[in-house]
Amino acid sequence: MTTGTAPVRVLVVDDEPPIRRLLKTSLGSQGYHVIEAEDGEQALAQIERGAIDVVVLDLGLPNMHGFDVITRIRARNPTVPIIVLSVRSDEGGKVKALDLGADDYVTKPFGADELLARIRAALRHRLQQKGERPIFRSNELAVDLVRRVVSISGKDIKLSPREYDVLRLLVAHAGKVLTHKFIIQEVWGGQTDVQYLRVYIRALRQKIETDPERPQHILTEQGVGYRLRAPLDNET
Repeated sequence: MTTGTAPVRVLVVDDEPPIRRLLKTSLGSQGYHVIEAEDGEQALAQIERGAIDVVVLDLGLPNMHGFDVITRIRARNPTVPIIVLSVRSDEGGKVKALDLGADDYVTKPFGADELLARIRAALRHRLQQKGERPIFRSNELAVDLVRRVVSISGKDIKLSPREYDVLRLLVAHAGKVLTHKFIIQEVWGGQTDVQYLRVYIRALRQKIETDPERPQHILTEQGVGYRLRAPLDNET
């Protein structure tokens, strides 16, 4: 993940600063954006903000056990992947964590390559659960929903995180008209207006359309909203 658009946001929950620094360095070098939390309360506060794609969670936390963190994360977000960091001898803990809703575990000590592979697998599984293809293609446009890479005719296009969020939503509903209100609610939590949305649509078109004045991908439904052109059968 050395190229791409909006980086995958990984919440690392561990009370040991050296572990957090190690993960921030190793994941960051692969293009991931690492958000740190040293205890369960900080982790839950980040989940409440709704901007986390994967959680990497140590079970041995102060004040709140990792099991309780898993339970409370699942109450707030049933789908965000949770990868548990567990000591080698803690077989019972691994089983309990999985039963509570964790998606996978990595045994300490672990290698960065192993953790990266588990993160990619968790993201793919999440997409499959939601009935989405890991890669969306429509004519020359391709969106890799796991790596968060957008390309036109094989050339990667750099998007801002918010631009990617808008495109990602359109991809998830390709072929369907999305109202201005729906997009604003899903991307900004309702905290903006239609004119602001138009700015982002214009920016996206500048980057992915051959002729932004005559868009072929992001189509305007006048007075209603926007629709992303659905791929033809031979493009999927």
